[in-house]
Formats: sequence, C-alpha cells, structure tokens
Amino acid sequence: MIMSNIAELIKVGIADLNLVKAPQTIITSGLGSCVGVVLYDERRQIAGLIHLMLPDSSLSRTKDFKPGKFADTGIDKMLNMLKDHGANNRGLKAKIAGGAQMFNITSSNEMMRIGPRNVEAVQQILTDYKIPIISSDVGGNKGRTIEFSPEDSRLKIRTVHEGVTYI
Repeated sequence: MIMSNIAELIKVGIADLNLVKAPQTIITSGLGSCVGVVLYDERRQIAGLIHLMLPDSSLSRTKDFKPGKFADTGIDKMLNMLKDHGANNRGLKAKIAGGAQMFNITSSNEMMRIGPRNVEAVQQILTDYKIPIISSDVGGNKGRTIEFSPEDSRLKIRTVHEGVTYI
C-alpha cells in the first residue's frame, strides 16, 4: 500500500459553496469582481468557501437561484452548513479576496461597481454576524485564485501577473 501525503483538494465553482475539514483544502478560481469568502473554525479545523457573484439576492429576477451567487444568501447558507458540521459559529473567523474592478468604467453608474459593491456587502454582513475579517486581499483590477487550508488557516492567493501571497 502506498501512503500519500497529498491532501484532497475540493474545488468550488462560480456561484457555489462547499466545506472542508483538515487535511482537505478548498480552492476557487476566476475571482474577478466576484468575492471569495472563507469562513473557518480554527479549533475544529473546518472551513467553508463561497464564490459569490453579486451583493444581494434582491437583485435576482427569479426566486430559483443558487444561494452561493449572492453575499446575503451565500453567507447564511454557509453558516448553517458549518454549524451542521460541528463548527462553533461564535468562534468563526473570515478571510476574503477578490472584488476587483475588472473593466474601466467611465460611467458614474453605481450598478457597474460590482466588485466594490460585493466587498462592501460581505463586510457589512460579516459585521452584522460579528464575524471578524482576519485578513483580506480585495480590489484592484486583476483576477485571483484562492486556496484555503483549515489545517493552518492560511489563504493562498494567486493574482494574475503578480504571483502568490499568503494571508
């Protein structure tokens, strides 16, 4: 029998969310104006990742949507999932990345500021839930891929043309 030290990597698609427990890691790519929200319980080594696209589900034209698409419904769903899998919601922490302004917008139309609006919505919702944002890498105009390990609570961020950082 060959033993492997390679941890299982769980991928999260756009407008989706998922959970991992150590030694698993969780990853999402293609974060432009989208925001990746990691909620984690350090003690229990469990984490959830949301790849959200928009700030508020009231923007939906239909009631049949993926909860991970929006900041409000995605964070609510993730909190319930974490609790159901043994996380202590009072001990949760957050790390966030993304929310870039991917295109030059000459209009003063607030609706076109999708990245910044996503970041603001996430920050407000997490504040309302009293979940501290331990670190963040938001804004700018470049895409990101993020990978989180609940084993060491580090968020690896690969930014297009800028390399890798850890927060």
